[in-house]
Amino acid sequence: MLRNIVIIALFILLWVVFASVAPAAKQGPATIDIYGGESGKVHFPHADHQKRIDDCNVCHSVFPQEKDAIKKMKEKGAIKAKKVMNLQCIKCHKAEKRAGKPSGPTTCKTCHVK
Repeated sequence: MLRNIVIIALFILLWVVFASVAPAAKQGPATIDIYGGESGKVHFPHADHQKRIDDCNVCHSVFPQEKDAIKKMKEKGAIKAKKVMNLQCIKCHKAEKRAGKPSGPTTCKTCHVK
């Protein structure tokens, strides 16, 4: 009986430790400069998005977690110019705005810097 209690206590302790460390594992850079084609690069506030969006797959199911992922996808024809952010970023920002929540920019030139 005592052995079972010790095993359960250890399991709970390990779970608590893992749960407290796990969120830190998904932290990425505070900002990322994203390839923006002819319109210029985009200074992307990655940390701000991580605070607002719990599920990394919202973005990373579309864009792999690798340097220049968008540039590589565009070069391969996997995504088309001017559709990249319209289908992902602007769509989400507009939905947040309609819901009365704080939202990001909804126009291209707000983010692209030449």
